[in-house]
Amino acid sequence: MSRHERILLEGPAGALEVFVEPHEQATGIALVAHPHPLFGGTADNKVVTTLAKAFRDLGCITLRPNFRGVGGSAGEHDHGIAETDDLLAVHAYARGRFGAALPFFLGGFSFGAYVVTRLARQLAEDGDPARRLVLVGAASGFIEGLRHYDTAAVPADSIVIHGAQDETVPLANVLAWAEPQDLPITVIPGADHFFHRRLHLIRRIIEAQWKP
Repeated sequence: MSRHERILLEGPAGALEVFVEPHEQATGIALVAHPHPLFGGTADNKVVTTLAKAFRDLGCITLRPNFRGVGGSAGEHDHGIAETDDLLAVHAYARGRFGAALPFFLGGFSFGAYVVTRLARQLAEDGDPARRLVLVGAASGFIEGLRHYDTAAVPADSIVIHGAQDETVPLANVLAWAEPQDLPITVIPGADHFFHRRLHLIRRIIEAQWKP
């Protein structure tokens, strides 16, 4: 992500640190959310930067915020509730800077994917629905550490990618979430939660499944 800008927005809890990469011939805007802040998740996570690169290759301006309490972002972790408000602030900034005409895409990894589903629901209610979602290793159901994620339903054309050997979010959790929605899941054999040695497959899957 060599051409990104580091900016500080005024969020609900104070400063929000966001890494923005403009695109001279942008055909969309993509916001990408990172994994759990209390377990080392940041905007520089390799899956997050892989998602941002995939969106970049598809012509998008990309924004990678640090959730509250991470990096230069103020505030304390709030289990995805206030984090949704933070992403709404980033969305408003992107719309204000880059305009309302470009389609808006959302991407998220793990906890970030969970928050993105909440954001997508709010944006739809606000009349500016995301054009498409890309969710990787999405947090859903009960996860070790006494965390439970009631992950929102998503549009039928969402791209959902999961590792067959995910030790953090069991594949069974995501399948149970997807089944009532008739939502297809792309499973990468041998991939763990962080997709070690499988990051290139994430980009390949997104490119293959993308629709303008």
